[in-house]
Amino acid sequence: MSSTTLCPTCNTRFKVSQLQLDAHQGLVRCGRCQAVFNATDYLQDDQPSPQLDLPIGPEVIRQPAVETLPVPATREEIAPGLDERTGAGQEHTDRQVIEQQEETEPAKLITEAQKITFADNPDALFSEPVKKKSAGPWIAGCLLLIIVLLAQAAYYFRTEIAASQPALKTALLSYCNLLQCTVPLPQDADLMSIEASDLEADPAQSGVIALNALLRNHAPHAQAYPQLELTLTDTQEKPLARRTFRPAEYLKPDEDEKQGLAANRELSVKLNLDTTDLKPSGYRLFLFYPR
Repeated sequence: MSSTTLCPTCNTRFKVSQLQLDAHQGLVRCGRCQAVFNATDYLQDDQPSPQLDLPIGPEVIRQPAVETLPVPATREEIAPGLDERTGAGQEHTDRQVIEQQEETEPAKLITEAQKITFADNPDALFSEPVKKKSAGPWIAGCLLLIIVLLAQAAYYFRTEIAASQPALKTALLSYCNLLQCTVPLPQDADLMSIEASDLEADPAQSGVIALNALLRNHAPHAQAYPQLELTLTDTQEKPLARRTFRPAEYLKPDEDEKQGLAANRELSVKLNLDTTDLKPSGYRLFLFYPR
C-alpha cells in the first residue's frame, strides 16, 4: 500500500510505500531539492490535484513535472483516475509527466547514521585529516647536542675526572689521542706544602751549602711535582740570588716525574749549592705550579 507525502521545502508531492516508511523510521530525501524530512509527518490525502477540476480550454495547461518517487509509479496507478476527470486530451499530458517520472533519478533515502553526521558535524565528511609532525628530527638534534656538550666537558675537565675517577683515565687517554692532547696530573698548590726546610754548610766542601726540604701532598689523589723557588738573602734580608728548580733537578734518579707525588705522601729533597762568592746568611723557599 502506498501513500502520498509532501516535501516541506519545495512542496513536491510523491508516493511512498509503507515498507519505505518502516525501513528508516519515515526519513526520506526529496529527489528535487535533496531535503531530508520525515515523510510520516507530511502524509497527504490521496486526492487528485485541485487543478485537475478546472475546465479544459482551447489550450491545455501543462503542469510542472511531479518530482521523482522513491518507487516509480506505473501507468495503471495514475491513468485511470485521469480518464474519469480529464478525458483523452489530458491523458496525453499525464503520459509525459509519467515518462519524466520514470527518467528522473529515484528519490534517495537517508540512513540514521547519515542523519546524525549531518546534524552534529556538517563539515565532517569534507575535513582533511590533520598530519602529525614527527618528533624524530627534534629528538635526534637534542641527543647530538648532549653528546657535544659531554665531549666538551670531558676535554676541559679531563684532569679532574682522571684524578677523581682513576678507572676512566684509560678512556680519557684514548680520547686525547684523537684530539692530540694530554691528561696532566692535578696541580693544586694549596694541597701541596713544604713541611720543613733548612740550609746548612757542607763541612766536606768549602763554599758549598746543602738545602734540605720535606714536601707533602695533602690531596686524596696524586699531584704533579711542584717547582721550587729558592732566594738567598744577606744579613738584612736583601736577596742576593734567586733560582727556580724544576722537578727533574731535585728528584732522585729512581723517582718518575710522570707518576707525580702520591696522595698523602711526603718527599725529601736535598740540593747542594755552590755559594762561594755570595756568602748568604738566610734564604726563602717557595713552591708553585707554572701557569
